[in-house]
Amino acid sequence: MKQLGLLPKIILAMALGVMAGSFFPGWIIRVFATFNGIFGNFLGFAIPLIIIGFIAPGIALLGKGAGRMLGLSAGIAYASTIGAGLLAFLSASALYPVLLEKQSLADFENPEEALLKPYFQIDMPPVMGIMTALLLAFTLGLGLAAIKGTALQKTLEDFRQIVEKVIENVIIPLLPIHIFGIFANMTQGGQISAIMGVFIKVFIMIIALHLIYLFVQYFAAGAAAKRNPFKMMKEMLPAYMTALGTQSSASTIPVTLKHAKRIGADGKVADFSVPLLATIHLSGSTITLVSCGMAVMLLHGQEAALPNMLPFILMLGITMIAAPGVPGGAVMAALGLLESMLGFSPTMISLMIALYLAQDSFGTACNVTGDGALTVLIDKLSGKDRKGKPQGKAA
Repeated sequence: MKQLGLLPKIILAMALGVMAGSFFPGWIIRVFATFNGIFGNFLGFAIPLIIIGFIAPGIALLGKGAGRMLGLSAGIAYASTIGAGLLAFLSASALYPVLLEKQSLADFENPEEALLKPYFQIDMPPVMGIMTALLLAFTLGLGLAAIKGTALQKTLEDFRQIVEKVIENVIIPLLPIHIFGIFANMTQGGQISAIMGVFIKVFIMIIALHLIYLFVQYFAAGAAAKRNPFKMMKEMLPAYMTALGTQSSASTIPVTLKHAKRIGADGKVADFSVPLLATIHLSGSTITLVSCGMAVMLLHGQEAALPNMLPFILMLGITMIAAPGVPGGAVMAALGLLESMLGFSPTMISLMIALYLAQDSFGTACNVTGDGALTVLIDKLSGKDRKGKPQGKAA
Protein backbone atom coordinates (compact mmCIF):
# COMPACT_ATOMS: atom_id res chain seq x y z
CA MET A 1 0.00 0.00 0.00
CA LYS A 2 2.90 2.39 0.71
CA GLN A 3 4.06 2.06 -2.89
CA LEU A 4 0.67 3.14 -4.26
CA GLY A 5 0.15 6.81 -5.06
CA LEU A 6 -2.60 8.84 -3.45
CA LEU A 7 -4.95 8.60 -6.44
CA PRO A 8 -4.96 4.74 -6.54
CA LYS A 9 -5.48 4.70 -2.78
CA ILE A 10 -8.47 7.04 -3.04
CA ILE A 11 -10.04 4.99 -5.85
CA LEU A 12 -9.42 1.76 -3.94
CA ALA A 13 -10.91 3.28 -0.77
CA MET A 14 -14.06 4.27 -2.67
CA ALA A 15 -14.47 0.81 -4.22
CA LEU A 16 -13.83 -1.03 -0.95
CA GLY A 17 -16.15 1.37 0.89
CA VAL A 18 -19.01 0.56 -1.49
CA MET A 19 -18.38 -3.18 -1.06
CA ALA A 20 -18.13 -2.90 2.72
CA GLY A 21 -21.33 -0.85 2.93
CA SER A 22 -23.14 -3.55 0.96
CA PHE A 23 -22.01 -6.54 3.05
CA PHE A 24 -20.62 -5.46 6.45
CA PRO A 25 -22.93 -5.46 9.51
CA GLY A 26 -23.92 -2.12 10.96
CA TRP A 27 -21.68 -2.37 14.03
CA ILE A 28 -18.53 -2.50 11.84
CA ILE A 29 -19.69 0.49 9.80
CA ARG A 30 -20.19 2.37 13.07
CA VAL A 31 -16.53 1.71 13.97
CA PHE A 32 -15.48 3.55 10.82
CA ALA A 33 -18.14 6.21 11.47
CA THR A 34 -16.48 6.77 14.86
CA PHE A 35 -13.08 7.17 13.16
CA ASN A 36 -14.63 9.57 10.65
CA GLY A 37 -16.08 11.67 13.44
CA ILE A 38 -12.72 11.94 15.20
CA PHE A 39 -10.84 12.61 11.95
CA GLY A 40 -13.42 15.19 10.84
CA ASN A 41 -13.12 17.03 14.15
CA PHE A 42 -9.32 17.05 13.83
CA LEU A 43 -9.66 18.41 10.29
CA GLY A 44 -11.91 21.18 11.63
CA PHE A 45 -9.29 21.96 14.26
CA ALA A 46 -6.53 22.05 11.63
CA ILE A 47 -8.31 24.27 9.05
CA PRO A 48 -7.53 27.64 10.75
CA LEU A 49 -3.92 26.52 11.24
CA ILE A 50 -3.68 25.56 7.56
CA ILE A 51 -5.06 28.96 6.52
CA ILE A 52 -2.54 30.89 8.61
CA GLY A 53 0.35 28.55 7.79
CA PHE A 54 -0.15 28.81 4.03
CA ILE A 55 -1.51 32.28 3.36
CA ALA A 56 0.45 34.53 5.72
CA PRO A 57 4.00 33.53 4.67
CA GLY A 58 2.89 33.20 1.04
CA ILE A 59 1.62 36.80 0.86
CA ALA A 60 4.67 38.06 2.76
CA LEU A 61 7.10 36.40 0.35
CA LEU A 62 5.10 37.67 -2.61
CA GLY A 63 5.30 41.23 -1.34
CA LYS A 64 9.00 41.21 -0.60
CA GLY A 65 9.89 40.83 -4.25
CA ALA A 66 7.68 43.75 -5.20
CA GLY A 67 8.30 45.17 -8.62
CA ARG A 68 6.89 45.48 -12.12
CA MET A 69 7.59 41.83 -12.99
CA LEU A 70 6.02 40.57 -9.78
CA GLY A 71 2.92 42.71 -10.22
CA LEU A 72 2.54 41.64 -13.84
CA SER A 73 3.00 37.94 -13.00
CA ALA A 74 0.62 38.05 -10.03
CA GLY A 75 -2.00 39.99 -12.01
CA ILE A 76 -1.95 37.59 -14.97
CA ALA A 77 -1.98 34.54 -12.68
CA TYR A 78 -4.92 35.88 -10.66
CA ALA A 79 -6.86 36.80 -13.81
CA SER A 80 -6.24 33.31 -15.22
CA THR A 81 -7.35 31.65 -11.98
CA ILE A 82 -10.53 33.74 -11.77
CA GLY A 83 -11.25 33.10 -15.45
CA ALA A 84 -10.95 29.37 -14.82
CA GLY A 85 -13.38 29.60 -11.91
CA LEU A 86 -15.92 31.53 -13.97
CA LEU A 87 -15.61 29.02 -16.83
CA ALA A 88 -16.31 26.20 -14.37
CA PHE A 89 -19.29 28.06 -12.87
CA LEU A 90 -20.86 28.84 -16.26
CA SER A 91 -20.28 25.30 -17.53
CA ALA A 92 -21.69 23.70 -14.38
CA SER A 93 -24.70 26.05 -14.40
CA ALA A 94 -25.45 25.09 -18.00
CA LEU A 95 -24.66 21.35 -17.84
CA TYR A 96 -25.50 20.16 -14.32
CA PRO A 97 -29.29 20.52 -14.72
CA VAL A 98 -28.97 18.00 -17.57
CA LEU A 99 -26.03 15.85 -16.44
CA LEU A 100 -27.11 15.52 -12.81
CA GLU A 101 -30.87 15.43 -13.28
CA LYS A 102 -32.63 13.44 -10.56
CA GLN A 103 -29.31 12.75 -8.81
CA SER A 104 -29.75 14.36 -5.45
CA LEU A 105 -29.66 13.47 -1.77
CA ALA A 106 -32.57 15.86 -1.24
CA ASP A 107 -34.89 12.85 -1.54
CA PHE A 108 -33.82 12.04 2.02
CA GLU A 109 -35.58 14.29 4.50
CA ASN A 110 -32.22 14.82 6.13
CA PRO A 111 -29.24 13.14 4.45
CA GLU A 112 -27.38 13.04 7.78
CA GLU A 113 -30.14 10.88 9.29
CA ALA A 114 -29.48 8.09 6.76
CA LEU A 115 -25.95 7.62 8.10
CA LEU A 116 -25.01 5.41 11.04
CA LYS A 117 -23.90 7.37 14.09
CA PRO A 118 -20.45 6.97 15.69
CA TYR A 119 -20.13 5.17 19.02
CA PHE A 120 -18.62 8.27 20.60
CA GLN A 121 -17.17 11.66 19.66
CA ILE A 122 -14.13 13.65 20.78
CA ASP A 123 -14.57 17.41 20.63
CA MET A 124 -11.63 19.28 19.09
CA PRO A 125 -12.66 22.94 18.98
CA PRO A 126 -10.50 25.07 16.65
CA VAL A 127 -8.40 27.82 18.20
CA MET A 128 -10.28 30.42 16.13
CA GLY A 129 -13.02 30.76 13.54
CA ILE A 130 -12.46 30.52 9.80
CA MET A 131 -12.94 34.22 9.05
CA THR A 132 -10.74 35.17 12.01
CA ALA A 133 -7.98 32.95 10.61
CA LEU A 134 -8.36 34.48 7.13
CA LEU A 135 -8.24 38.04 8.47
CA LEU A 136 -5.25 37.23 10.67
CA ALA A 137 -3.40 35.59 7.76
CA PHE A 138 -4.02 38.58 5.46
CA THR A 139 -3.03 41.05 8.19
CA LEU A 140 0.21 39.23 9.00
CA GLY A 141 1.12 38.62 5.35
CA LEU A 142 0.46 42.17 4.14
CA GLY A 143 2.05 43.64 7.28
CA LEU A 144 5.24 41.63 6.82
CA ALA A 145 5.39 42.63 3.15
CA ALA A 146 5.11 46.29 4.18
CA ILE A 147 7.70 46.32 6.99
CA LYS A 148 10.00 43.73 5.41
CA GLY A 149 10.26 41.93 8.76
CA THR A 150 12.49 38.86 9.04
CA ALA A 151 11.99 37.42 12.54
CA LEU A 152 8.23 36.88 12.27
CA GLN A 153 8.60 35.80 8.63
CA LYS A 154 11.01 33.04 9.71
CA THR A 155 8.58 32.01 12.48
CA LEU A 156 5.70 31.80 10.00
CA GLU A 157 7.81 29.79 7.55
CA ASP A 158 8.68 27.35 10.37
CA PHE A 159 4.97 27.19 11.28
CA ARG A 160 4.14 26.48 7.65
CA GLN A 161 6.58 23.57 7.65
CA ILE A 162 4.85 22.17 10.73
CA VAL A 163 1.46 22.44 9.03
CA GLU A 164 2.85 20.79 5.89
CA LYS A 165 4.17 17.91 8.03
CA VAL A 166 0.73 17.51 9.61
CA ILE A 167 -0.82 17.33 6.13
CA GLU A 168 1.83 14.99 4.70
CA ASN A 169 2.16 12.65 7.68
CA VAL A 170 -1.28 12.70 9.31
CA ILE A 171 -4.10 14.04 7.12
CA ILE A 172 -3.11 12.68 3.69
CA PRO A 173 -2.21 9.13 4.91
CA LEU A 174 -5.51 8.87 6.85
CA LEU A 175 -7.69 10.30 4.07
CA PRO A 176 -8.18 6.92 2.29
CA ILE A 177 -9.51 5.41 5.55
CA HIS A 178 -11.75 8.42 6.04
CA ILE A 179 -13.09 8.16 2.49
CA PHE A 180 -13.56 4.40 2.92
CA GLY A 181 -15.71 5.05 5.98
CA ILE A 182 -17.72 7.79 4.24
CA PHE A 183 -18.52 5.58 1.24
CA ALA A 184 -19.29 2.54 3.39
CA ASN A 185 -21.70 4.57 5.50
CA MET A 186 -23.39 6.17 2.51
CA THR A 187 -23.73 2.79 0.77
CA GLN A 188 -25.58 1.27 3.71
CA GLY A 189 -27.74 4.42 3.84
CA GLY A 190 -28.76 3.99 0.19
CA GLN A 191 -27.12 7.21 -1.02
CA ILE A 192 -24.24 5.76 -3.04
CA SER A 193 -26.01 5.44 -6.41
CA ALA A 194 -26.62 9.20 -6.56
CA ILE A 195 -23.05 9.96 -5.48
CA MET A 196 -21.33 7.62 -7.94
CA GLY A 197 -23.47 8.95 -10.79
CA VAL A 198 -22.28 12.45 -9.90
CA PHE A 199 -18.63 11.35 -9.59
CA ILE A 200 -18.37 9.94 -13.11
CA LYS A 201 -20.13 12.81 -14.90
CA VAL A 202 -18.35 15.56 -12.96
CA PHE A 203 -14.97 13.89 -13.56
CA ILE A 204 -15.50 13.85 -17.33
CA MET A 205 -16.69 17.47 -17.39
CA ILE A 206 -13.70 18.65 -15.34
CA ILE A 207 -11.14 16.99 -17.64
CA ALA A 208 -12.87 18.55 -20.67
CA LEU A 209 -12.78 22.00 -19.03
CA HIS A 210 -9.07 21.59 -18.24
CA LEU A 211 -8.31 20.93 -21.91
CA ILE A 212 -10.53 23.78 -23.12
CA TYR A 213 -8.85 26.25 -20.76
CA LEU A 214 -5.37 25.11 -21.81
CA PHE A 215 -6.35 25.77 -25.44
CA VAL A 216 -7.48 29.29 -24.47
CA GLN A 217 -4.22 29.97 -22.61
CA TYR A 218 -2.01 28.73 -25.44
CA PHE A 219 -3.96 30.50 -28.17
CA ALA A 220 -3.38 33.74 -26.23
CA ALA A 221 0.31 32.94 -25.71
CA GLY A 222 0.71 31.86 -29.34
CA ALA A 223 -0.85 35.10 -30.57
CA ALA A 224 1.48 37.16 -28.35
CA ALA A 225 4.61 35.22 -29.37
CA LYS A 226 3.54 34.64 -33.01
CA ARG A 227 3.96 30.88 -32.52
CA ASN A 228 1.83 27.83 -33.28
CA PRO A 229 -0.17 27.17 -30.08
CA PHE A 230 -0.52 23.45 -30.87
CA LYS A 231 3.26 23.06 -31.19
CA MET A 232 3.68 24.96 -27.92
CA MET A 233 1.26 22.61 -26.16
CA LYS A 234 3.05 19.58 -27.59
CA GLU A 235 6.35 20.93 -26.27
CA MET A 236 4.83 21.29 -22.76
CA LEU A 237 3.51 17.71 -22.76
CA PRO A 238 6.43 16.38 -20.61
CA ALA A 239 5.49 18.86 -17.87
CA TYR A 240 1.85 17.70 -18.05
CA MET A 241 2.84 14.04 -17.75
CA THR A 242 5.30 14.74 -14.92
CA ALA A 243 2.59 16.56 -12.95
CA LEU A 244 0.20 13.63 -13.48
CA GLY A 245 2.73 11.40 -11.73
CA THR A 246 3.92 13.72 -8.96
CA GLN A 247 0.61 15.53 -8.23
CA SER A 248 2.81 18.49 -7.22
CA SER A 249 3.40 21.79 -9.02
CA ALA A 250 6.56 22.35 -6.97
CA SER A 251 8.07 18.99 -7.91
CA THR A 252 7.42 19.69 -11.60
CA ILE A 253 9.16 23.12 -11.64
CA PRO A 254 12.41 21.89 -13.29
CA VAL A 255 10.51 20.25 -16.15
CA THR A 256 8.14 23.21 -16.56
CA LEU A 257 11.09 25.62 -16.58
CA LYS A 258 12.99 23.69 -19.24
CA HIS A 259 10.08 23.49 -21.65
CA ALA A 260 8.80 27.03 -20.99
CA LYS A 261 12.12 28.28 -22.37
CA ARG A 262 11.73 26.03 -25.40
CA ILE A 263 8.34 27.52 -26.33
CA GLY A 264 9.80 31.02 -26.54
CA ALA A 265 10.02 32.47 -23.02
CA ASP A 266 13.15 34.48 -22.19
CA GLY A 267 15.43 32.56 -19.83
CA LYS A 268 15.56 35.22 -17.09
CA VAL A 269 11.80 35.78 -17.23
CA ALA A 270 11.16 32.03 -17.04
CA ASP A 271 13.58 31.64 -14.10
CA PHE A 272 11.52 34.21 -12.19
CA SER A 273 7.99 33.42 -13.38
CA VAL A 274 7.82 29.62 -13.38
CA PRO A 275 8.61 29.08 -9.66
CA LEU A 276 6.28 31.98 -8.77
CA LEU A 277 3.43 30.70 -10.95
CA ALA A 278 3.82 27.23 -9.43
CA THR A 279 2.53 28.69 -6.16
CA ILE A 280 0.04 31.36 -7.25
CA HIS A 281 -1.46 30.08 -10.53
CA LEU A 282 -4.01 27.32 -9.92
CA SER A 283 -6.41 27.46 -12.85
CA GLY A 284 -6.84 23.67 -13.05
CA SER A 285 -7.38 23.36 -9.31
CA THR A 286 -9.91 26.20 -9.39
CA ILE A 287 -11.89 24.53 -12.18
CA THR A 288 -11.97 21.37 -10.08
CA LEU A 289 -12.88 23.07 -6.80
CA VAL A 290 -15.71 25.11 -8.31
CA SER A 291 -17.09 22.18 -10.32
CA CYS A 292 -16.91 19.75 -7.39
CA GLY A 293 -18.27 22.31 -4.94
CA MET A 294 -21.31 23.00 -7.10
CA ALA A 295 -21.89 19.25 -7.56
CA VAL A 296 -21.83 18.65 -3.79
CA MET A 297 -24.21 21.57 -3.25
CA LEU A 298 -26.59 20.19 -5.86
CA LEU A 299 -26.45 16.75 -4.21
CA HIS A 300 -27.59 18.31 -0.97
CA GLY A 301 -30.37 20.35 -2.59
CA GLN A 302 -28.59 23.71 -2.29
CA GLU A 303 -28.58 26.42 -4.96
CA ALA A 304 -25.21 27.40 -6.46
CA ALA A 305 -26.11 30.87 -7.75
CA LEU A 306 -23.68 33.54 -8.99
CA PRO A 307 -24.12 35.81 -5.93
CA ASN A 308 -22.85 32.92 -3.77
CA MET A 309 -20.21 31.55 -6.11
CA LEU A 310 -18.56 34.77 -7.39
CA PRO A 311 -17.24 35.91 -3.97
CA PHE A 312 -16.06 32.31 -3.37
CA ILE A 313 -14.17 32.27 -6.70
CA LEU A 314 -12.59 35.68 -6.05
CA MET A 315 -11.44 34.61 -2.58
CA LEU A 316 -10.26 31.26 -3.89
CA GLY A 317 -7.71 32.95 -6.12
CA ILE A 318 -6.16 34.57 -3.04
CA THR A 319 -6.58 31.79 -0.47
CA MET A 320 -4.70 29.20 -2.50
CA ILE A 321 -1.58 31.38 -2.76
CA ALA A 322 1.40 29.21 -1.84
CA ALA A 323 -0.74 26.10 -1.33
CA PRO A 324 1.84 23.46 -0.47
CA GLY A 325 3.44 21.28 -3.11
CA VAL A 326 1.85 18.14 -1.68
CA PRO A 327 -1.06 16.19 -3.15
CA GLY A 328 -4.36 17.73 -2.11
CA GLY A 329 -2.80 21.03 -0.98
CA ALA A 330 -5.28 23.21 -2.89
CA VAL A 331 -8.40 21.57 -1.45
CA MET A 332 -6.93 21.76 2.06
CA ALA A 333 -6.34 25.49 1.62
CA ALA A 334 -9.91 25.92 0.30
CA LEU A 335 -11.72 24.06 3.12
CA GLY A 336 -12.12 27.22 5.17
CA LEU A 337 -13.88 29.03 2.32
CA LEU A 338 -16.14 26.04 1.63
CA GLU A 339 -17.23 26.05 5.25
CA SER A 340 -17.51 29.81 5.85
CA MET A 341 -18.76 31.08 2.45
CA LEU A 342 -20.72 28.13 1.04
CA GLY A 343 -21.90 26.62 4.34
CA PHE A 344 -20.46 23.13 3.82
CA SER A 345 -21.19 20.63 6.58
CA PRO A 346 -18.58 18.01 7.67
CA THR A 347 -20.23 15.42 5.38
CA MET A 348 -20.17 17.83 2.44
CA ILE A 349 -16.50 18.61 3.11
CA SER A 350 -15.69 14.88 3.14
CA LEU A 351 -17.46 14.41 -0.20
CA MET A 352 -15.65 17.45 -1.57
CA ILE A 353 -12.27 16.04 -0.56
CA ALA A 354 -13.09 12.70 -2.17
CA LEU A 355 -14.29 14.31 -5.41
CA TYR A 356 -11.27 16.61 -5.58
CA LEU A 357 -8.58 14.06 -4.77
CA ALA A 358 -9.96 11.58 -7.30
CA GLN A 359 -8.66 13.85 -10.06
CA ASP A 360 -6.07 15.98 -8.23
CA SER A 361 -3.28 14.91 -10.58
CA PHE A 362 -5.20 16.21 -13.63
CA GLY A 363 -5.80 19.57 -11.96
CA THR A 364 -2.11 19.86 -11.10
CA ALA A 365 -1.18 18.95 -14.68
CA CYS A 366 -3.45 21.72 -15.96
CA ASN A 367 -1.87 24.18 -13.51
CA VAL A 368 1.74 23.56 -14.55
CA THR A 369 1.02 23.29 -18.27
CA GLY A 370 -0.78 26.62 -18.12
CA ASP A 371 2.28 28.10 -16.36
CA GLY A 372 4.19 27.73 -19.64
CA ALA A 373 1.62 29.81 -21.56
CA LEU A 374 1.50 32.47 -18.85
CA THR A 375 5.31 32.69 -18.77
CA VAL A 376 5.34 33.47 -22.50
CA LEU A 377 2.65 36.14 -22.01
CA ILE A 378 4.59 37.69 -19.11
CA ASP A 379 7.76 37.69 -21.23
CA LYS A 380 6.09 39.46 -24.14
CA LEU A 381 4.31 42.04 -21.97
CA SER A 382 7.38 42.81 -19.86
CA GLY A 383 9.46 42.96 -23.05
CA LYS A 384 7.27 45.77 -24.37
CA ASP A 385 7.80 47.64 -21.10
CA ARG A 386 11.58 47.20 -21.33
CA LYS A 387 11.61 48.44 -24.92
CA GLY A 388 9.48 51.41 -23.96
CA LYS A 389 11.66 52.57 -21.06
CA PRO A 390 14.65 53.90 -23.03
CA GLN A 391 12.33 55.84 -25.32
CA GLY A 392 10.65 57.43 -22.32
CA LYS A 393 13.99 58.48 -20.85
CA ALA A 394 15.25 59.85 -24.16
CA ALA A 395 12.11 61.91 -24.58
